[in-house]
Amino acid sequence: QVQLVESGGGLVQAGGSLRLSCAASGGTFSSYAMGWFRQAPGKEREFVAAINRSGYITSYADSVKGRFTISRDNAKSSVYLQLNSLEPEDTAVYYCAASYQGLLRTRVPTDEYEYNYWGQGTQVTVSS
Repeated sequence: QVQLVESGGGLVQAGGSLRLSCAASGGTFSSYAMGWFRQAPGKEREFVAAINRSGYITSYADSVKGRFTISRDNAKSSVYLQLNSLEPEDTAVYYCAASYQGLLRTRVPTDEYEYNYWGQGTQVTVSS
């Protein structure tokens, strides 16, 4: 059983930056691809970014490409999401998720149904 705890959310003005962190425990972190998803009020949860087991392959939603950066530190069992040039449309609860990959090294899942474990979420609010 993997536990995920997000942190780093908050209130920021448009154009500002935040760095989200997700600390994992209870499993072999390097066996999991990691992803970030978000859910805005009244909307379905959507994919934001994902990173493969070793951290050298990433994938981004078109809406955040060039503004957000996902990274991971396997030694610290943590994944990060750097949010730059934030827009009011980025306001949402951001969730960290883990997708078990076993021996698969290059997969970067973008479908939430491929993720086995989820954090509780951290709120990001961008004011205009």
